[in-house]
Amino acid sequence: MTRPIELLREGRKEELWQMCCGFLDLNLEQFMVIQRRLMREQLELLQGSELGRKLMRGAKPSTIDEFRKLVPLTTYADYIPELTEKREETLPIRPAQWVRTSGYTGKYDIKWIPLSERFVEELEKLCAAAAMLGMCNRKGDMSHLREHLKILSTFASPPYASGVIAAQLQQAINCDYLPSDAAGLSFTDKIRKGFADALGEGLDGFGGLPSVLVTVGEQLKQQSNKMDKRALLRNRPALFRVMRALIRSKLARRPLLPRDIWSVRGILGGGTDSAVFKKRVGELWGRVPLELYAGSEGGIYALQAWDYGAMTFVPNLNFFEFIPEREHFKWQLDHSYQPSTVLLDEVEPGECYELILTNLHGGALTRYRVGDVVRITSLRSEKTGIEIPQMVFERRADDLIDIAGFGRLTERVIWEAIENSEVPYVDWTARKELIEGSAVLHIYVEPSRSPAPSTSAYVAMLYRQFRELDKQYKFNIYAIFGEEEEPPQDLPLMVTYLPAGAFSRYIMRRQNEGADLGHLKPPHINPSDGVLSALGEPAIEVERVATGATEHVTA
Repeated sequence: MTRPIELLREGRKEELWQMCCGFLDLNLEQFMVIQRRLMREQLELLQGSELGRKLMRGAKPSTIDEFRKLVPLTTYADYIPELTEKREETLPIRPAQWVRTSGYTGKYDIKWIPLSERFVEELEKLCAAAAMLGMCNRKGDMSHLREHLKILSTFASPPYASGVIAAQLQQAINCDYLPSDAAGLSFTDKIRKGFADALGEGLDGFGGLPSVLVTVGEQLKQQSNKMDKRALLRNRPALFRVMRALIRSKLARRPLLPRDIWSVRGILGGGTDSAVFKKRVGELWGRVPLELYAGSEGGIYALQAWDYGAMTFVPNLNFFEFIPEREHFKWQLDHSYQPSTVLLDEVEPGECYELILTNLHGGALTRYRVGDVVRITSLRSEKTGIEIPQMVFERRADDLIDIAGFGRLTERVIWEAIENSEVPYVDWTARKELIEGSAVLHIYVEPSRSPAPSTSAYVAMLYRQFRELDKQYKFNIYAIFGEEEEPPQDLPLMVTYLPAGAFSRYIMRRQNEGADLGHLKPPHINPSDGVLSALGEPAIEVERVATGATEHVTA
């Protein structure tokens, strides 16, 4: 099989674009032909495996329609013990590698997902596609793609999904990660050393959470006059890069920004914070992140194109089904109800759907409920000419706060309201609470700067931001907060400030408890009483006796 790196080295860039990004030229009928052909192959593999027969519960579907009618939807609990114990002999195809992700405390702490050799090969092409689309300025633009691009390493190590994707990206285009010796470093130390190396070696790209880019950029603005001058004098390339950047910022009459130091060619982002921080990333770094929709359970699901608009599903890793939102809500009321699904050629613009996937190429997950809700923005992209329905990630299926029964708030909406209020913060969490018998949206925020505005002033800021965001997201603000231009006295919205260091102490506590990487941070939506209690704990003053003096240390 020809691999992306071979075409890149031979200069066959048009063929490389077609290999990796050719799915963007498909029309919907062609997309579905690929989906159905690969799903028929997968159906045969499932029927020949012990796990497949277990999941189909005695059914023997001969067509895809029969498969969707007879085979029940699944969650990870249906794959125990086969996947948790890595029983490879039960799988449709023995895997080439395993991916791990977070499970559920008390049920299964780790979820293991097998990837077949062919699945990994197809994933490698899509990783190359993400890099190409993240660096291009128009369709087919390959001017910035080359070997040994310097990419900041913000990924976990394999077998975590982000580490697996990073490894496939490196194989696809032979990029160099900074720092090169990241093994054994904590996430914070890896970022710090990566940027230190980038001062000397340059920086072409970044992949990961855009919130990290914003944090680093803001720190750089605030500390541009506190750089280690001795270290710079020992590193001439870094010295010249910083001197040139300082001249640029002074000519622009503003603080030093990352875009003054590095001319970044491409940024890849994902998750809810990609949409929230897109504008600020662009201001700080001179380029906005290209969003990809990916997951441990199925690799890459969808990508933005060169227009940085909505995303396009990819046809060759997973077979997609979609539960309409009305069907999802029926299931929420009665978990014995089996919701019906539609395929991509049956979705409607403006509607939200819970995503269901079946791994192709001998994968294990079958009619699997990922737990994500996506929104179809249009049936085609007028701007790019892409003929496949366009989508955005809407929310996690359970990340929903229903205040009044008609208006529903998601993590994305709350996060954007907090971000747009321009009150500096470390992190936040929110849930519905009953206060004197009335439902209230209660937001807990750790301010990053003192003094913070009064909580009543902050509530008023958030109220105005929610009103603005309703124009875009249509979450029915009037059912939640009423119709007044200014916040009414009985507004069902509260803000509580958490003590300084609340989130860092929570993460440290979870690390000490041996928590999995995905369980270190508290959830943004619907935290438990235990989580809120831990976040609300004040810093502890610990007396430490030192030589000749008594010191007080804040823990």
